[in-house]
Amino acid sequence: MFHKKSIEQLMLESAQTGEGTLKRTLSSFNLVALGIGAIIGAGLFSLTGIAAAENAGPAVTISFALAAFACAFAGLCYAEFASMIPVAGSAYTYSYATMGEFMAWIIGWDLVLEYALGAATVAVSWSRYLLEILHKYNINLPHEYIVSPWETMKLGDGTVIEGGLINLPAIFIVCVLSLILIRGTQESASMNNFLVVLKVAVVLVFIVLGWSHINPDNYVPYIPENTGKFENFGWSGISTGAAVVFFAFIGFDAVSTAAQEAKNPQKGMPIGILGSLVVCTILYVLFAHVMTGLVNYKDFAGDAKPAATAFAMTGYSFLQDALIIAILAGYTSVILVMLMGQSRVFYTMAKDGLLPKFFAVLHPRFRTPWQTNLFFLVFVSLFAGLVPVSDLGHMVSIGTLFAFVLVCIGILVLRRSLPDAIRPFRTPFVPYVPIMGVLVCVYLMYSLPAESWVRLFIWMAIGVVVYFSYGKKYSKIRELRDGKIVEKDRE
Repeated sequence: MFHKKSIEQLMLESAQTGEGTLKRTLSSFNLVALGIGAIIGAGLFSLTGIAAAENAGPAVTISFALAAFACAFAGLCYAEFASMIPVAGSAYTYSYATMGEFMAWIIGWDLVLEYALGAATVAVSWSRYLLEILHKYNINLPHEYIVSPWETMKLGDGTVIEGGLINLPAIFIVCVLSLILIRGTQESASMNNFLVVLKVAVVLVFIVLGWSHINPDNYVPYIPENTGKFENFGWSGISTGAAVVFFAFIGFDAVSTAAQEAKNPQKGMPIGILGSLVVCTILYVLFAHVMTGLVNYKDFAGDAKPAATAFAMTGYSFLQDALIIAILAGYTSVILVMLMGQSRVFYTMAKDGLLPKFFAVLHPRFRTPWQTNLFFLVFVSLFAGLVPVSDLGHMVSIGTLFAFVLVCIGILVLRRSLPDAIRPFRTPFVPYVPIMGVLVCVYLMYSLPAESWVRLFIWMAIGVVVYFSYGKKYSKIRELRDGKIVEKDRE
């Protein structure tokens, strides 16, 4: 359970090329775009309104700053690992090298929450914006097929749609992007680059045009009181808001899953991770400030498309449709990166024997883990079609924070166990940076609703059962150690 992969073994895997391996096609620009593509999405265009209405009020800007503060510590730790161990798998691979097989399994299982449910969360919000623009042109899909059974949706004209049967538009976008990912990493990256440029332009247009229409009265009080009616507000509400919007910052984590497909991972990975984090933090704070200045935070309650609601206050109605279309494009890139990240984690776990070989099969032509993509096409579609967006967002946040805690601990372990190892990028001020990363992330986890903890424990319990019933038996490291041949059974 506590057997570790050596750095030498991981580097050997990283150096492999040719048939049966992932293609190295991603440049430093691709990696930064990959990070921005995952970061700017539902966290900005949707969860900003939810966090303002339910937790922090106009002080949601402070929530974003606090979340970015936590991410900075984790991001510095990720950058050292990603440059040192340029292998697909992200925090799963790093945990395998520092804390052993069982903890690697736990974090790999946890990453399902982060990436798969992250893609589902954004798919639901994508669906909301699509339905908004269709409704504007009197194209109304049957209500039972556009919202999950336990959710209520409010359109821009005040139309309220009660719970239906399933959210088909959300399922549609997941299926399309899964098929694109099967086609190839370079093709997916090119599409992502275009979508990133488009949505950054939209964010800048929103900030510039909205700034002159800010109503200062909407900032009073900037930090709503924590009273009976607004029990989630005050400074505790800011902390909870930070934990909620933390979901928005998981893009730099997704960059690390593509390490084995980077042309120059030792240089490109730190640039991709830290560059995307800096750019997006600045945009997030400015965007949230303008949004809560255009519309009173209370009016965002139950609104899954707050960016469109806020932009309507600027008077630039002729740009409203273009804004929604651009936001849809931006959401598309987030889903694309999340689905890609999840497939790479499962691919790596299957290569290690902890999951069935099904997940490690590469397409003979495209050299992508196509069977894993098909599996998550079904898995993510079920969550996107049936689960409310707020519940999905909380589950993703707690899973992400847990992954960050283990990565920060991993840096402490590796500095002690391998102090002389080559590190193209070194996390500064060790042990203070990783310790602060652990403390801040645990604090944000504590700020999340109790139901999020219950769901995390249930999910982890299922993962432990799967590990002891399958992964422990067919582990490649265990085979090498014990001299056992179990590949035929594993197939």
